[in-house]
Amino acid sequence: MTTMQKTRVLLLLCLLPLAPTLGKRGYVGWQAVQGVWAQGQLSPRDADLRAATEAVRPLCVPVGEPKAGDWRATVIQPAQSFAQYVLSQPVQPTTERNTIYVMPLGEFSAEQSRIVDLSVEFLGLYFDCPAQLLPAAGADLVPDHARRIHPGHGEEQFCSAWVHGEFLKARLPADAAVCIALTATDLWPGGNTNFVFGQASLKDRTGVWSMARYGDPSISEAGFVECLRRTLKTASHETGHMFSMKHCEFYECNMSGSGSLAESDRYPLSLCPECLAKLQYSVQPDMQARFASLAAFCEREGLITEADYYRQAIRLTEAPSSE
Repeated sequence: MTTMQKTRVLLLLCLLPLAPTLGKRGYVGWQAVQGVWAQGQLSPRDADLRAATEAVRPLCVPVGEPKAGDWRATVIQPAQSFAQYVLSQPVQPTTERNTIYVMPLGEFSAEQSRIVDLSVEFLGLYFDCPAQLLPAAGADLVPDHARRIHPGHGEEQFCSAWVHGEFLKARLPADAAVCIALTATDLWPGGNTNFVFGQASLKDRTGVWSMARYGDPSISEAGFVECLRRTLKTASHETGHMFSMKHCEFYECNMSGSGSLAESDRYPLSLCPECLAKLQYSVQPDMQARFASLAAFCEREGLITEADYYRQAIRLTEAPSSE
């Protein structure tokens, strides 16, 4: 056992009697101490990987104080540094399990179906994995105990915890890196929570997201692009969770938690340096090639701000010339 490991064990033993009184904020603080320890455990290769993603920092906005009603104003959650992510033994694609599967659940309009197809393509580019659309599952497969009528707006909702925790786990393809359901029906996670945009497991490789609150993509070209942008954000956010990435507490980032549409709209489709390093570690893409393919997709689909981000990211991460 190294000196650092011995010190950590000693600190844990000293804090153990205080554990019942620390509460959530104490837990967050202790996780921060663990983050410092984890940083010292990184291999030189992983430290270099994290250093490389620092190049995109000029494009990112550090997180500030949460606004009233923001997700971070009500949820106390420890940050997950890149080093802590590496030590958590995250979900990663393997030779046998390397495909992202998307399963449509319920009914979709023609425009929504087009967004489903684009989401599959985008996820493949975002995570540099093969991505495949599974046959659609009918809403009749959702049992009564996993549905409800929202008490406020009166629309039907599916239970997100049931979709990813029971339905998808039983149907996970053998070669799936991860599998996520997409529905046009609103979601709620169970209990008294009104709704969620999506939900996923950090370890079970399953998740679900909904486009129900993202506007009508048939009203105009601008409406379609807005619905597409919102759908892609949640798709990649929840898939990030399935690759064991927790909510970001460092920057305004695609992995930032959000509790409202207005808050979600503030966050980018891109990842901050810390979360980008997690993706690079997990799926090991060529960073420049990934940025280029995402820039081309976003430009083609009218996501102008996002295309500009990825073009700038290419410039910032270019290897210095040897001349």
